[in-house]
Amino acid sequence: MPLVVTTWNINSVRLRINLVAKFLKAARPDVLCLQETKCPDDAFPRKRFKRLGYEHIAINGQKGYHGVAIISRVPFDTTQVANYCGKRDCRHVAVTFGERAGLRDPLTLHNYYVPAGGDEPDPDVNEKFAHKLSFLDEMRGCEALRASAQDRAILVGDLNVAPLEHDVWSHRQMRNIVSHTDIECEKLTALQKSGGWVDVARSFIPEPEKVYTWWSYRALDWAAADRGRRLDHIWVAPALADRLVDIKIARKARGWDRPSDHVPVTATVAA
Repeated sequence: MPLVVTTWNINSVRLRINLVAKFLKAARPDVLCLQETKCPDDAFPRKRFKRLGYEHIAINGQKGYHGVAIISRVPFDTTQVANYCGKRDCRHVAVTFGERAGLRDPLTLHNYYVPAGGDEPDPDVNEKFAHKLSFLDEMRGCEALRASAQDRAILVGDLNVAPLEHDVWSHRQMRNIVSHTDIECEKLTALQKSGGWVDVARSFIPEPEKVYTWWSYRALDWAAADRGRRLDHIWVAPALADRLVDIKIARKARGWDRPSDHVPVTATVAA
C-alpha cells in the first residue's frame, strides 16, 4: 500500500492549527510529522485532529519550546522517544506501523527536530552550536538509525542543515552561516551515510536544481528574494529505496496568512 508522509516545522501547533487543518483537508497525507509544536502534551489539540480524521497521535512536547508529534490516519503499534545530549528537550518521537496499518512487514517512522544552533558557527563560544554538533554526532552513533538491509524505516524532520551546494540560495555566501557550514554539512552527510539513508527529495530533484523548504521571516518579500534553504528532509532506509513514488514541497504554504517559515514536505512510499 502507498504510505503518504508529510513533515512540517509548524512553529507552534496551537497558533497555526487552522493552517494545519487547511493543509490536511487539501493534501490528506496518511501521516503528518510536526516539529516545533511548542505545546505540552496535555494541551495538544487532539480533538481538532480527530475531527479531521487523524485519530492516532504520538507526541513529545513541552511548554513554549521545541516539541514533536506524529499524527496519523492509520494506527501504529508502538511509540518510542529518544533523548540526546543528556537533555529532555522533546526533539524525537518514533512510531512503528504494522498489521493494524495494513502492512505485511513493520515500518518505523522517526521524527526529529535537530537544534538550530544559534547564530555564531563556533562551538567554543556558542553553546547552541556545540549542542547541535553533539546532537548530530549522537544521531550518527544511534544503533536504531543504522538500518540493516531488511529494515524498513523512514526518517523525517527539521534537521536544520542544508547539506548540499544547491540546498541554499548562495553556497558561497552561506558557507559561514549556521545551517550550511562545512562542519554541519559533513556531520549530516556522515549520519546519512552511516545508515545508508536515501534522500528522497534529491532522488526526484537532483542537483544542480535548487530546492528550498524554509524562507526567513526577515525578508520583506520572501518570494521575490527567494533566499531559501532546504532544512526539512525525508530519508528512507535502503530497503525502501526502490519503493519511492513521489515528493512534493508545498511552497505556496509559505505565503499563507501568518505562516510558519517552513513549508510541508510530502513523500509517497509504496510501503
